[in-house]
Amino acid sequence: MPDDSHEQNGHENVPSRQRRRFEGISSRAYEHPADRSALVALRKLSGFDTVFKALSGLLPERSLRLLFLSDSVRVSDQQFAHLNDMLRDACYILDLEKVPPMYVNQDPQPNAMCIGLDEPIIVVTTGLVELLDEEEMRAVIGHEVGHALSGHSVYRTILLFLTSLALKVAWIPLGNLAIMAIVTALREWFRKSELSADRAGLLVGQDLQASMRGLMKIAGGNHLHEMNVDAFLAQAEEYEAGGDLRDSVLKILNVLPRSHPFTTVRAAELKKWAESRDFQRIMDGHYPRRSEDKDTSVTDSFRESASHYTNNVKNSKDPLMKLVTDIAGGAGDLGSRVRRGFGGGAATAQEDRPRDDE
Repeated sequence: MPDDSHEQNGHENVPSRQRRRFEGISSRAYEHPADRSALVALRKLSGFDTVFKALSGLLPERSLRLLFLSDSVRVSDQQFAHLNDMLRDACYILDLEKVPPMYVNQDPQPNAMCIGLDEPIIVVTTGLVELLDEEEMRAVIGHEVGHALSGHSVYRTILLFLTSLALKVAWIPLGNLAIMAIVTALREWFRKSELSADRAGLLVGQDLQASMRGLMKIAGGNHLHEMNVDAFLAQAEEYEAGGDLRDSVLKILNVLPRSHPFTTVRAAELKKWAESRDFQRIMDGHYPRRSEDKDTSVTDSFRESASHYTNNVKNSKDPLMKLVTDIAGGAGDLGSRVRRGFGGGAATAQEDRPRDDE
């Protein structure tokens, strides 16, 4: 349990739980390879902190803090005490020294976020609080604390700002295109950061079933008696493997405007990680420490990210990814494969049939 030094950092009265604590854990331990390589590169970039401190004057961070302070309920020992206990518990498990302020905002839409440039703040909606049970909520709070530990709040704040700015300059064609290009890139990174934070939530809750239930409820509401984890995960399998190339293209178009991956995909990714050797090593106490972060190699991080994507493409059941693998492998008759992939199988078969004059 926490000592006096933790009491000074806001960890006093941490609930007694039979959960493993990860002292000094680096966020690299749970970060998705694509998320990690981007963050390592940004952290190594000379003058990065200075540039973003300068940007802070332009971003509406102070306004957001005042808004939540004035029009939401701040979690404390006196308000939403059970959430406060979970927050302190999550920070204790991930060894985050300073407990971020957390607010409950009146909104029927289940949602949570971690924002802020100088210091992160966590916001959860009433829709989420009313939807999830204690263990499911613990995983969500761990998810947000994972964002805070990784430094994701900085980029999330910038994403919110740029998205808002894009709407304001939509009448300027080139200006809007430039901003939306940055927003699209940030969204792609943020979708990967959500997978990282899901892993952090599992490290905090240490209950895979609770994490799965929470994701199912976010997708289908408070009807657990009508839902089944295995069937939910089967949807992710069907989503990845089903359809033809047209469906692959539609998947890309559907996900581009989103800041979060699809819920079934998140569930499948989390289950896969929970069954991995990497997760077991962390649970056994073997994980990278924050004290080693300064020695991390940008090249190694990018190499690991590239290897992850290569393996994903190679093992994917998605029709488009299979085509990419065929091209990389030098497979023949790709023109026919593409036509069949877009539903031209019958026409292709007729084209391939020998003619009498040949």
